Amino acid sequence: MMPLNNRAVVNKLIAATNAFNVDAALALFSPEAVIHDVSVGEQFTGHAGISDYLKRYFIDYHTQTHLLSAEFKDQGQAQVRVDFTGEFGHEIGLLCFLFDTGWRIVRIDADLE
Repeated sequence: MMPLNNRAVVNKLIAATNAFNVDAALALFSPEAVIHDVSVGEQFTGHAGISDYLKRYFIDYHTQTHLLSAEFKDQGQAQVRVDFTGEFGHEIGLLCFLFDTGWRIVRIDADLE
């Protein structure tokens, strides 16, 4: 069942990445979605690219994400501030989400504070 709004998608993504469940996370993205992460200097495109991103930066570093704040500007966008902890230490992240009309993520622009 598809999430009912962008807030539910953000919560499901955090839960999936914290559980290191790449398949559950990928189910939230459109097939052509993009994650552009300035902090690592790369863009990850499509399910294959996003899977690589999740494995490299979440599973390999045992990253846990905690929601600090979220602003849902409209049904198609969200700006989220998160606390990342893992083998790299501790960072605060800023995530700008763009959603399609089916509540799938089409783009995340990510950076660190």
